[in-house]
Amino acid sequence: MKRVDLHTHSLASDGSLSPAQVVAEAKAEGLSAVALTDHDTMAGISEAVEAAKNSGIECIPGIELSAVYGEKEVHIVGLFLDEKNPVLAEKLEAFRKIREARNLKMIEKMQLAGVDITMEKLREAEGDGVMTRANLARYLLHIGYISSIKEAFDKYLSPGLPFFVPKTGVTPEDAVRAIRDSGGVAVLAHPLLYKFSPAELERCVERLKDDGLQAVETFYSTYSAADERAMKRLALKYGLAFSGGSDFHGSVKPHIHIGSGMGKLVIPYEVLEGLKRLRG
Repeated sequence: MKRVDLHTHSLASDGSLSPAQVVAEAKAEGLSAVALTDHDTMAGISEAVEAAKNSGIECIPGIELSAVYGEKEVHIVGLFLDEKNPVLAEKLEAFRKIREARNLKMIEKMQLAGVDITMEKLREAEGDGVMTRANLARYLLHIGYISSIKEAFDKYLSPGLPFFVPKTGVTPEDAVRAIRDSGGVAVLAHPLLYKFSPAELERCVERLKDDGLQAVETFYSTYSAADERAMKRLALKYGLAFSGGSDFHGSVKPHIHIGSGMGKLVIPYEVLEGLKRLRG
């Protein structure tokens, strides 16, 4: 059976592998297609697409946009995007400035706690990609402030903890519209990770569908068989397509493998074919 992975990350955001290496991993796993969906950036797409051409695997240009829904952070994946689209580029620049402002606030909190960090030092250690909390966690590990990435999130970087700053500005509706206005397909990423009640999740999906949401990640690394069935029922109830992916980050999430997640993830190529029919 032909398989795909429609949610992966590279060094362009908070993954550990280059875009070309992500494609190579997908090829080695026997996948027929992979989508690169870095956080708030498409900087790695050209490299990934070129690598895919040379390795005989299909690469879907994508992105994962972070947004605020009430008091929670919700992610919208965009697929089949044109990185050179001026409408998308303008919106991504606005989103980038919001993320950058948040990062500076988290860095300020770290400095007040005695951490030897500046944005310049962070970029020297982590490169020029989009900076996320995972990058901050890796920096803290690099300087010996913590002993593991897990410790960073358990003690410092999660909501309610000392270095956390809530995301502001971008709504899921903004993210969906940015993707749809650019000719892409908008997908609600890993809906069960947000810890909504069933009723809250349905309200979120219904609201986002009104704004142009087209699909839900019904396949995901951490889903049980029951979770997968529940997400498929949710998608069908609201007339949304299926999507899914591993959320592969390389060594940042060593327990998550491209294409197979935690070992049981299987996303058939037919899922990608269904999404292709939704392209604007």
